[in-house]
Amino acid sequence: MDKSKANFDESGGEAPENMASSLVGLRPRLTEGSQVLKTGPASWRLEIPTGPAGRYRLAQIDDYSGLERRAFRWQAPMLLTLRGRASAADLPGTWGFGLWNDPFGLGLIGGVELLRLPALPNAAWFFFASSANYLSLRDDQAAHGGLAATFCSPRLPAALLALGAPALPLLFFPPMARWLRRLGRRVVQQESAAISGEPSEWREYRLEWRSGEAILQVDGKIILQTPVAPCGRLGLVIWIDNQFMAIPPDGRVRLGTLPNPTPAWIEFDILELG
Repeated sequence: MDKSKANFDESGGEAPENMASSLVGLRPRLTEGSQVLKTGPASWRLEIPTGPAGRYRLAQIDDYSGLERRAFRWQAPMLLTLRGRASAADLPGTWGFGLWNDPFGLGLIGGVELLRLPALPNAAWFFFASSANYLSLRDDQAAHGGLAATFCSPRLPAALLALGAPALPLLFFPPMARWLRRLGRRVVQQESAAISGEPSEWREYRLEWRSGEAILQVDGKIILQTPVAPCGRLGLVIWIDNQFMAIPPDGRVRLGTLPNPTPAWIEFDILELG
């Protein structure tokens, strides 16, 4: 029996008039035992349960479920500001919020009917990754911890990328993984900056996406300002999970799920969106 819980339709009041239309389309995606609880007109708590490694746990809200990428809502210019905190500084897996193009096409989680073909990543977000992760193609940038990060990639035909799927097992052969990682740097532009401070305390995060520029701030301080801005249409995503992926310079690729000795959660209030 699925014991996940989402009281997503219980508004707890009215969202500000200038933001209400921007919240339309946000929907939960849950694995068994996870929760998405709406705590105010533009406030939520996302929680994944205690559990062992070997089983994926996710609590997420997004506004692109069931849509083709060309129908994703957001284009530059746009602005996202929210207050958020996590249950601990170093949660197993990953969590965060921002904009991306859902490049891996995992549209079937939570019963969503659409499975997208893969795409190269385009994203601008605040991303928190536990130490088991190594999520940078570049050797000169942080690969886990709290990150303000952007990705900009050409929009190659999805069918062309899908043809490369049979080669994915080669990622687990270190010499080939090192070569593919170098190739990835030539195709995918990436910028990131480490976020200092305590993510378990309430903090204010601001993402401004312009044409040809992205500016990411924490508590009023610019953490990253870069011309490496995403292109195309993107979806809004806020999530917490227990997954890890490591693509380190030595080519020893690792991926999987981590144990949760205690429930893990994030809380946030959307202050500006549009």
